[in-house]
Amino acid sequence: MEPNNAYMKWNNLFLIFLFFGAFRAQVLQHVEPANWWVGMEHHQVQVLLHGQEIAKFKVEVSGLQIIEEIRTENPNYIFLTLETAQKVAGTYPIRLMDKKKEVAHHDFKLETRVANSKFRKSFTSADVIYLLMPDRFANGDPSNDAVLGMKEQVNPNLPGGRHGGDLKGVNDRLQYIKELGATTIWMTPFLEDNEPSYSYHGYAQSDLYKVDARYGTNESFKALVEKAHQMGLKVIKDEVPNHWSSKHWMIQDLPTSTWVHQFDQFTRSSYRTTTQFDPYASKVDKNASADGWFDTTMPDMNQNNPLLLTYLIQNTIWWIEYANLDGLRVDTYSYNDKDAIAQWTKAITDEYPHLNIVGEVWMHDQAQMAFWQKDSPIGALQSFNSYMPTVMDFTLHDAMVQAWREHDQGWDRGMVRFYENFTQDYLYANPKNLLVFMENHDTQRFNELYPNISDYKLALTLIATTRGIPQLYYGSEIGMRGNKDLGDADIRRDLFGTQANLQKDANQEAYFQFTSNILNWRKNQRVIHEGALLQYVPQNNVYVYFRYLNPEQAGSEDAEVIMVILNNSQKEEELTWSRFSEGFQGYEFGNDVLNNQTFDFEQKTGKIPAKTSYIIKLHH
Repeated sequence: MEPNNAYMKWNNLFLIFLFFGAFRAQVLQHVEPANWWVGMEHHQVQVLLHGQEIAKFKVEVSGLQIIEEIRTENPNYIFLTLETAQKVAGTYPIRLMDKKKEVAHHDFKLETRVANSKFRKSFTSADVIYLLMPDRFANGDPSNDAVLGMKEQVNPNLPGGRHGGDLKGVNDRLQYIKELGATTIWMTPFLEDNEPSYSYHGYAQSDLYKVDARYGTNESFKALVEKAHQMGLKVIKDEVPNHWSSKHWMIQDLPTSTWVHQFDQFTRSSYRTTTQFDPYASKVDKNASADGWFDTTMPDMNQNNPLLLTYLIQNTIWWIEYANLDGLRVDTYSYNDKDAIAQWTKAITDEYPHLNIVGEVWMHDQAQMAFWQKDSPIGALQSFNSYMPTVMDFTLHDAMVQAWREHDQGWDRGMVRFYENFTQDYLYANPKNLLVFMENHDTQRFNELYPNISDYKLALTLIATTRGIPQLYYGSEIGMRGNKDLGDADIRRDLFGTQANLQKDANQEAYFQFTSNILNWRKNQRVIHEGALLQYVPQNNVYVYFRYLNPEQAGSEDAEVIMVILNNSQKEEELTWSRFSEGFQGYEFGNDVLNNQTFDFEQKTGKIPAKTSYIIKLHH
């Protein structure tokens, strides 16, 4: 039979088209960011182009001015700075040209921003943050447990392995979080972490623009945030500018030799972050802290490289805008180059003036932590401003670890630890914007240290009613335990797994109901969110403090006073009410909001049972 020449000609043309299409796709392997938005404060956008020896090609961009074009020592990169100001939403093609022939093409899109995106509301002291680890929270889609191309696959029996939790698991259980009374969700990193083992925690990210396929997709994360917003919940993203994964495609093909801090042999950070503000620190000690790698799989990023710093800034802005985020938490904040990370933070808050960001500054001295908060009087002594609105109150956490077991209150033991912590608030620019917590994903589980629910009730009452933004770690609300001495996996146990609902026993239900009651009550308490704090030196291991709002309007509906009593003693203690007359401000009665018990302050004394907390709303 004679061949059909017309068919063969068409087929050959089709094969040639496929070949050149694959060639063009191969030439340009990465474009980051792939899109941007109109009307941004950050309107000059640095676009990274990556592909095999693309630096030899000419770049043309239709409709956008090229402000700057940088070719580094690595011929696989071109960095373009494009002007997007005064442009409309649409497609602006980027072309790589070999003389007059187009060899690669990317349709760079300018998108329309969400209405009022710049002035988005963020998390505040009116919120309660629920911290969860996606891999350990709930497995909503078992089909993505094993994903082709991912080095580590699911193994629920391996403590430090992937257990299968994902974004759908979180999405399906938003009602659980809402019922609990939390208002804001902080998930540990969920972007791609393609390390061959111990990758579930996500802090070694191998692609900063892509959700890990074992968790879901970019689109599924965006949908999760949208659903959370519909339910009145906020979502904050965990950022990791200090280090990436050793398997990141850019680490495998460095844009410049200064993209990461490099040494003749592996050099771990000294973790001495106090060198960042030590007025007497040597350069070698400063560099040992800021430039050393956090771990063998986590190359330390050199934010003093302006190309990298811009990349990090834009990546964070991209996620905020793409997913309509409500805030950020920044991992290992004080391990970054302090001046560069301040530039990063300022660029984010310049773009979003009302966005709250909390930085992990794991230190054990209030002055050291205060140094890192925005507009800090401590930082001002060195002409430094981090622009970081919120830091984590680790000294309060230190007290949490020790105080509840110290029943024989001494000069500096037991409940005095909390009192003394708050006496140092004058060091902070904004003590109401501190994150207060009993535990997190890196610390010993509170319920492991204190397995009695009475201690949990005391601790939760404290973080729910003192100044600051409370943060709860998943599982605490059902008494989950875990021993960090056995490894991180034990403090990161599975919660739901593939269960649709938790089957709580009586003990777990007691934890949950107390947590839900106090957090849901807190939602509508302006006096707790915004009120001043008046505290009394603890006596007999009983700590008493007041939160009050508009005291000058005593007797009016706008004036509120809440009295909190925490008895950490192992026996009933008697309080003489006259000692607290300044806090009472003329109020004679009060009702405990948790047990509806009435207190008559015209009586001389009141008895407080052992290991008991009260939240008392005062009235005439």
